[in-house]
Amino acid sequence: MRTYDGHRTVTPGALRAPVVAIGNFDGVHRGHRALLDAARARAAELGGEVVVLTFEPHPTTVLAPHLAPPMLTTRARKLELLAAAGVDAVVVEPFTHAFAARPAAAFVDDLLVGALGARHVVVGWDFTYGQGRGGTTSTLEAHGARAGFGVTIVDKVTVDDGVASSTRVRGLLRGGDLDAAARVLGRRYDLDGVVVQGAQRGRTIGVPTANVAPDVELVVAPGIYACTLQPLDVPGAAPLPAVASLGTNPTFVERGRLVLEVHVLDWDGDLYGQRVRVAFVARLRDEARYDSVDALIAQIHRDIADARAALASPAAG
Repeated sequence: MRTYDGHRTVTPGALRAPVVAIGNFDGVHRGHRALLDAARARAAELGGEVVVLTFEPHPTTVLAPHLAPPMLTTRARKLELLAAAGVDAVVVEPFTHAFAARPAAAFVDDLLVGALGARHVVVGWDFTYGQGRGGTTSTLEAHGARAGFGVTIVDKVTVDDGVASSTRVRGLLRGGDLDAAARVLGRRYDLDGVVVQGAQRGRTIGVPTANVAPDVELVVAPGIYACTLQPLDVPGAAPLPAVASLGTNPTFVERGRLVLEVHVLDWDGDLYGQRVRVAFVARLRDEARYDSVDALIAQIHRDIADARAALASPAAG
C-alpha cells in the first residue's frame, strides 16, 4: 500500500481510476469497513484502485481542542489496518485551519478532482466537508454529476442496535465492555507501545511485568484484564497469553499515575525497549487496594487463573 503525505505529493497519473473513500478512519471499525467494501466493489467495476483520503490530526484537535477525543489508533496502526482491508493507497491530508477554511467547492475541484483525479467517491451518510461544513452528501452528488465522478453514500452501520462509530467504541471501552467494543470494531481492541523501566515490584514478588508506555491515550477503563502481548520487533512473533493491570498500584502508592503492566504467562524473557502490541480480551475485575503484599500476591495468582480461563474460552477468539 502506498502512502502520500497530503494531496500535493500525489504526482499526476499516480492513482489509477481512483475510487476515493473519505473519512477519519480512527479504529477502522465496521462502519469504516462498510465504506471500504463499497469502494473495493466499485474499484473492481472500474478497474481502478481503492484510495483512502484521511486527515491528521483529527479535525476536532484543530477546530475545538477541548473536545478532541483520544485516538483509538495511531497513524501507523491505522495504515496497517487499512492495508489489511485491501486499500491500495492512502492520502494523509494535514488538517490545518487553512485547510478547514477551504470552500466546499474548492475541496472537490482542487483536491478530489485536480489532485487525486477521482473517478468515484465513497462517503458515509453523515459526511460534511469544506468551510463551516457547508458541503453535504447532496452537494457532493451534484458536484460529482457536473465534474464527472460518481458518488456512493454508505448508510449507517448498526451493531447491537447502535451506530458503529469511533465515539461509541471509546464509550464502550471506558465502560469496560470489551465484547461490545470488539463487535463494533470487528476485532479485539489493541494498543501499541514500548516496554519501559518500571518500579520492578512484580519481579520482587515473583510475577514479573512489562511496563508498557502506550502510543495512544488510554481509553480502557482501569482494572485487571486477560490479554495478549505481541512483540512487534520480532518478525512473525505470535501474540502471547497474558494478564494486565491498568491502574495506579494503590497497594504500594497513594494517588499514583495510571500505568499499564503486563505479565506474560509461562514466559520469561527480556522485553525492555521493545515495541509490543497489547490486545484486550476480557475484563476480570476492578483494581483494588490490599492490606498486605501477601494478600495482593494471592489475588494476582487468582487473576492469572482467571486469565487462563478467559483466554481459553471460544469467545476469546
